Amino acid sequence: MKNLFLVAFVFSVLIVSCSKKEPADLYPADSAKASYDTIAVDSFSNGATSVDIVRQIKMSSQKYQDSVKEALKLQEQEKKLKEELEKENKKKTEDEKKKTDEEKKQKVSEVPAANETKTE
Repeated sequence: MKNLFLVAFVFSVLIVSCSKKEPADLYPADSAKASYDTIAVDSFSNGATSVDIVRQIKMSSQKYQDSVKEALKLQEQEKKLKEELEKENKKKTEDEKKKTDEEKKQKVSEVPAANETKTE
């Protein structure tokens, strides 16, 4: 019995939802008309702008130019930082070489002095 009521309810919902309704007129005759041209322009028709021209317009815009300048500044800063790091690394390696050379010289000078005392 409960199933019969459920089937009847579902059937009535389907009938109501599937019944034909008159669509509302989206563009009534007395509506205001646009005072400008709303015709779509095909990419191959007269008056269409090509992709290259649009690209040139975007590239010449002030915002694009500013972003290019900023990118160049960032690259220059990165180069300067890299150069400074390289200079510091070179200085460190030179200092280490000097230290090792001095240590070698000290060891070499100590070894003959030790040999001289043994031979006496």
